[in-house]
This record gives sequence, structure tokens and C-alpha cells, in this order.
Amino acid sequence: MRTSRLIVLACLWASAHSVAASAANEAVTLAPVEVSAGLVNSPIFSTPASIDLIEGEQLRNASMQVDLSERLEHVPGLLIRNRHNYAQDLQLSIRGFGARSTFGVRGVRLYVDGIPATMPDGQGQTSNIDIASVDHIEVLRGPFSALYGNSSGGVVQVFTRPGDAPASLGATFTAGSENQRKLGIVADGATADESFRYLLSVNRYQTDGYRTQSAARKDTSNARLDFQVNDRHSLRIVANWVDLRADDPQGLTYDEAMSAPRQAAPNALAYDTRKSVRQTQAGIVQKFLPNPDNELRLSAYFGKRKTLQFLGIPRQAQLPPGHSGGVVDLTRDYSGVDMRWTTRLRLSGRPFTLAAGLAFDTLVENRQGYENFVGEELGVKGAKRRDEVNKLRSTDPYLQASWELTERWLLEAGARHSDIRFRSVDHYIAAGNGDDGGSVRYRKLLPVGAIQFRATENINLYLTAGKGFETPTFNEISYRPDATPGLNLELAPSTSTSIETGAKVRLENSMLAAAVFQTRSDNEIVAARSQDGRSSYRNAGRSRRTGFELGWSGSWKQRGKWMLSYTWLDARYTDDLAADFPGGDVIQSGNRIPGVARQNAYASISWEPPTGWRAGLESRVVGRVMANDANSAAAAGYFTASIFAGHVWKVDTWKIELFARVDNLLDRRYMGSLIVNAGQGRYFEPAPGRNWTAGVGITHGF
Repeated sequence: MRTSRLIVLACLWASAHSVAASAANEAVTLAPVEVSAGLVNSPIFSTPASIDLIEGEQLRNASMQVDLSERLEHVPGLLIRNRHNYAQDLQLSIRGFGARSTFGVRGVRLYVDGIPATMPDGQGQTSNIDIASVDHIEVLRGPFSALYGNSSGGVVQVFTRPGDAPASLGATFTAGSENQRKLGIVADGATADESFRYLLSVNRYQTDGYRTQSAARKDTSNARLDFQVNDRHSLRIVANWVDLRADDPQGLTYDEAMSAPRQAAPNALAYDTRKSVRQTQAGIVQKFLPNPDNELRLSAYFGKRKTLQFLGIPRQAQLPPGHSGGVVDLTRDYSGVDMRWTTRLRLSGRPFTLAAGLAFDTLVENRQGYENFVGEELGVKGAKRRDEVNKLRSTDPYLQASWELTERWLLEAGARHSDIRFRSVDHYIAAGNGDDGGSVRYRKLLPVGAIQFRATENINLYLTAGKGFETPTFNEISYRPDATPGLNLELAPSTSTSIETGAKVRLENSMLAAAVFQTRSDNEIVAARSQDGRSSYRNAGRSRRTGFELGWSGSWKQRGKWMLSYTWLDARYTDDLAADFPGGDVIQSGNRIPGVARQNAYASISWEPPTGWRAGLESRVVGRVMANDANSAAAAGYFTASIFAGHVWKVDTWKIELFARVDNLLDRRYMGSLIVNAGQGRYFEPAPGRNWTAGVGITHGF
């Protein structure tokens, strides 16, 4: 492990030495790429925030094209880990926010074509992201994330590519270890005047799974239609659908994971733990341009997500009348509208941009619980034990202004006021289980501000500060720490104050970005205890996240690419917290926040011409990660390497691409992810050993 770290650090040092040499020469100005950090679009180099843009072609290059974790490992501050368990989704955190999530994504906002993939309560998922149709992804870290509202420790925005002329039809087939196979079809096109564009994508993925009880099937489809009504009016319609069925191997103890990493937890086999998800959503975005300096943007969306999950909760634990059972039957209907006006003015003779709007989101959740047994038969839907309707609405007015004070100084400021109301109506009232309904309201003003100094044409320096806000999700208030029935309405939202200073430097054929930051949080939401398959939550007082990020990427000889990134993050609790309930962890001041790697480094080099041979080498180092709040268990750090090669042919209107790659080239045994604060010490989810992927893609243009 030490040797592996030294290799990556040596690469970083050599690259830093090269930066110093290149800076002495005249830098080459790169083509500006605009990103949406907050509400005002600006070139990525001129944005006073930590933000990375990942092109869709980069995501699809030599990969299975199933998970974001395949190609986002290089983003500084982002820790994305594949659980190799499609019943629980990816483990995604930004600067430590979201690290506590045992399933799905929390603490980080997700968007797909402007439609939230994070519900108003802060619970998100990546299952509906279709990599085959992605144009680009933006990853925003730091204080400006607060302009997106609740649970914005960071923001990941996915944008589907528009159709283009001439029309094309493509098909891909990819296979890999553990009997993985994926078939995808993409069609896109546009009219001659580009007044109408379309893209349609359909995919099926299947795997037997690396571990026992981890097989999965995932069907996805995505559509985007663009209409240019006239010079001042455009309309976009987006829709996607996902149908997922996955077994759940659950977590292992450390000894189990090291001795037989492919095994499943005993209760996973006994109760046939599994999950099925079906989701459909659609949205519309309209833009009106009364004149070149003003824009009105109207968007609306709606969706339905149906989840049926069989847990491994022992039958004996479900006997108390207040227990909600071992089967979760959940239907979520969600919708929202967003209205935004952007105007470009001049203030004191200097450019001034102002954006103001209002977002309104709703969520109606029908949550039912059933026993996971009938008589002696386990893993089947039994008697009903829970029936409630949960409603949430969020009203968020927001404002952001950007003012170029001089040629060198830029000032940005904004604010968002979040008003979130939870309400639960209990329809299951029985002996020993009374009316568990209730309501709660959370409100918070989230101001942000930044100042940027353009030291030279190719060096930007900035300072940013702001406040953040994270409410508990419906899942986190669903169970009380004392095991009595009802919602945990005493759980308070977490608030945070962040400050960041950074620099962006353009060099010849490359760009370097570095940032130093600190976030102090109050009422950090942590697990109270995890017992008999149920996790409950409490507030843990104060915490502190201090870190440094470095990202550097560029090209060589026009066809070569390289990327380097490094993250150092010290995330700790700063208050003591006793174990209020049996099975809970004692938190001592200075304990590290679990699920957060203190160090994370990435390096890659590749040769990627439009046609001909392609090849690349990637490496990654992830430091030691604590598994629980008490810091009594941890996953060791690890080093992995990957290699890929392929060939691209273009013949007339045909394009043919072949590739093969090997991951975990050195066949290291390590923990792919952690189930933070899991019960019975079952924190660990082992990653596969050496594994392969190969694929072929054929596209025909018309």
C-alpha cells in the first residue's frame, strides 16, 4: 500500500513541477465551457466555485455504461463507490456530505435535465441516469451548492445530449465478469433547420453479481425532444423510465469479508432479501427571450416511483405490535414547478446579471409495511403492519446577482429561502399501535457570496462563503430511537457554514484548479442505533470538515489525455455524544465521520484519437475509512489500477468501435463500500477481484 501511494504521489509531484515550468511561458487560452454554478451560467474558468465538467464521451469510453462510478473517480472532493449491490444504489458523497447514507444518495442534490433526482426531503437515487445519452455532467462543490436548497452538500447535474443531423442509429453490446451483459440502442436526429431535435435511448443490463444473492436486471429508457418554436421561444421535453429488480446480499462482518468475500449475509439467504423499483418521470422546460438581455425560464416535472423491498429482519423482531414489518411497499408521487427570470444590465457602467425565481415541489408518499413471512415460509409478503400517507411540500424563492466591478474583480451573491413542511397521516391503528401521525416544518435562509480576482488573463483567485441546510429524509424520521411506534419528529435539520478559497490556472493545453475549504455543521444527523434491520437517527451536535482539493487535466500531442486529482479531507465530530439507547455508538470529540476517506488520489493517461487504436492506464488510491461513529471499525485503504485498449473504424456512414478493459489489475482484495453504522458489525461490502469488460458498438448515419 505504501509503495502504491508513493507511485501516485510521485506522479503528482512531477506534474506540479511541470506546472511551474509551463507557467513561465505564455499560456494558451482554452475554449470557454459554460457551466451552471448556481443560477447564472458562466465559463468554467470564470466561475468562483469548485466545479468539474465531465463530457459524455468520457463517460462512455471503454466502459459498461451502467454506473456513474465507472468514470467519475477523478473528480476532486467526490467519493463515489460501487456497492456492487443494485438493491442499494451507489455510495456517493461530496466533501463528506452524504457519507452516512446506507442506501441511495443523501446530502447531495441530483438533477437529470433539470428534473430533480433528489426528492424534496433530500433522498435521491442514480438509477434513472442513462449514461448512453449523457451530453455532460457538472459536479459542484462548496458554498454555492446552497443555492439549490435542501440537502445541497454538493450538486451533480446530468444533461442529456440533444439530437443532431444527420440522423443516426447505434447499437452497443457489452459483456464482462460475473456474466454481465448490456445491450443498448440509441437513435437521434434533427431537421435541416434544427427546429426539431430528438434523442431516444433504450438499454437492458443483467448480471449474476459478484456475491451470492446479488443478481440484478435493469431496464432504462430516456428521451429528449427539442423544439425551436421561433427565435425567442424554445421548448424541451424530457422523459425517462427505469425498471429494476435486484437481490440484496447485505453487509458482512470483517472476518466474513476477508475469508469469503463472495458470500451473502445469512439472513439475506433465509429471507431472500431483494428489491424492485419502477419509476417513470417527465418534464418540460420552456425558454422565452423577450430581448437579448432578458430570459424567462419555466419548467415543470412529475413522476412516480414504486418500490417493493424484502428485508432480512428476523421474524421474532416483528412480534411487538408497534413493529412495521420486514417488507417495505412504497409509492412516491412527486412533482414541481420552477419559474426564473434572468436579466443582464449595467450597474455603474459595468455588466450586472440578476436571476430571481421561485421553486415549488411536492411529494406524496404511500408507505406500507408487511411481515416478511407467512407461517413458516420466509421471504414472502405477509400480514400488514404499517399504512401511512406522508406529504411534503417545499417552497423556495431564490435570488442571485453577478457584478463585474472592474476588469479584474467579480462579485457574486445570492440567497435561497427553504420552507419545507412534512405531514403524516396514519391509516394503521391497532391494539398497541396508536395514531402515529404528525407534522413538522423546517425553514431556513441560505445566503452565499463570492469575490473573484483575475490576477492575470490565465489566473483566477476567489473566496466564497455561505450557509447550508439539510433536513432529515422521510426514511430517517420513520423510526424512533426508543423503538416505540411513530415518526421521529424531534429530529432536527443540520445546518452548516462553509468558506472556501481557490485558484484556477490555465496553462498550455491544460487547466489546474485548487481549493482549500472548511465547513462547520450544527445538529449533524447521525445514526442513533441500527438493530433488527431498522436504523433510527439523532442529532450529534457539531462537526467540522477541513480539506484541500487539487485537479489538473490536459492533453498532449492533440490525441493524448491525462488527469490528476488529489483530495485531503479531515472530517470530524467536535462534540461528545452519549449512547442514549441500547445499540447506539458513543461519539467522542475528535472522532472521524464514518464513510469519509481522509485521502483520495487519481491519475490516468490515455491515447484517444477519433479513429484508430486507443489505450489508457488509470490508478486510484483511497485512504482508510471509518465504518461507525465510535471509530471502532474501519476499512483499510487500497490502491487499484485499470487498463483498457480499443480500436475505432469509420467507413462511409458507419462507425465501429471495439474495446476491452481490465479493472483491479493487481487483483487486490478491498472493501468496495461500507454500510455506515450497520447493526451486528455488518459494515463491509467487498469489491470484486481482477475483472474484465469488453464491448462493441456500431453506429450508422443516414
